[in-house]
Amino acid sequence: MVLQQAPVLTLDDRAESVFDLTPKELERYSRQIMLPNFGEEAQRKLKSTTVLVTGVGGLGGTVALYLAVAGIGRLVLLRGGELRLDDMNRQILMTDDWVGKPRVFKAQETLEAINPDVRVKAICEYVTPENVDSLVKGADIAIDCAHNFTERDLLNEACVRWNKPMVEAAMNGMEAYLTTIVPGVTGCLSCLFPEKPEWDRRGFGVLGAVPGTLACLAALEAIKLITGCDRPLLSKLLTMDLGRLEFAKHNTYRDPNCPVCGNVLLRRKTRRTR
Repeated sequence: MVLQQAPVLTLDDRAESVFDLTPKELERYSRQIMLPNFGEEAQRKLKSTTVLVTGVGGLGGTVALYLAVAGIGRLVLLRGGELRLDDMNRQILMTDDWVGKPRVFKAQETLEAINPDVRVKAICEYVTPENVDSLVKGADIAIDCAHNFTERDLLNEACVRWNKPMVEAAMNGMEAYLTTIVPGVTGCLSCLFPEKPEWDRRGFGVLGAVPGTLACLAALEAIKLITGCDRPLLSKLLTMDLGRLEFAKHNTYRDPNCPVCGNVLLRRKTRRTR
């Protein structure tokens, strides 16, 4: 039975036959279909979903990998720039011969080779004011793995505008955090970080296992949110010190005066009282 506390993304009105599982898919995903609270219905929900992943590197690339092998229907990968040699300690979708080339296209190639049933669109861009709305509108859920708060804030604002859930994942050195943001249900990224911390992607070291660990949890959050198979981190911030293997959950709150989501909440409250 699906947990009632776990909101499930609403499927659109397309014919159910579009999301029927083929015999090949039933065999490929049989080990997760047998999980309690999962089943074929959860698998169809994954197949019907489009996920936007920003910042496809050591974190976002691994998120995309685990969504692809889980059977997400469509992935939109966003990341500008070329692959550098010092990326190679953590970017598991890459190969050495791709250094100096746009990394997002190699990510697409690798994912399509691993699971050809997943449709993958690769966009060699960063999150900008010009592209963020169209990207968010075209997705059912966003996963924020961008390497700076400028991109993260743009994505957060667009997700609030278009009422799209967002899994927020970030790491620094051996530390990481994770939360799931649902507009109108939880606070947004601006509620969580009204003052932005220093964020320099070249300013800290990284062991590949750290973003890899966080990425697995972020992919799991998205799967829980899409399928309702378990309870996601709503109004909870999971913090991790992976050096000491210390984990903690903290309550998060909606700020009614938040410049990003406060007006949205006020408008919804006004509509309910009319």
